[in-house]
Amino acid sequence: QVQLVESGGGLVQAGGSLRLSCVASRSIVNINSMGWYRQAPGKQRESVAGITSGGRTNYADSAKGRFTISRDNAKNTVYLQMNSLKPEDTAVYYCNGHRVVYTPDDKYEYDYWGQGTQVTVSS
Repeated sequence: QVQLVESGGGLVQAGGSLRLSCVASRSIVNINSMGWYRQAPGKQRESVAGITSGGRTNYADSAKGRFTISRDNAKNTVYLQMNSLKPEDTAVYYCNGHRVVYTPDDKYEYDYWGQGTQVTVSS
């Protein structure tokens, strides 16, 4: 129902910056929360940052002070500004949308995922 496409990954040196973008196929105001996850080889996916439809944000401890998540509803886009990058940040970064649909009889929850974008930080 909702397609997410990430872009902006690449190869940077330690201390550098990248800005990731996630473009949704339709309005993200219908998605209760947007976020960024990352997965390194052999590791589980971990949450990096999230932002609700109301603009509330949260960050993993490893991202606080370095990463900033934001959204532009007019462009159906969520961003992740990454500064002071470290080799430990190397991973595939995935965009996620969590949608909650309320009906008089029930609540339905859905998760949407992008294809991922590679971020590599060299030392």
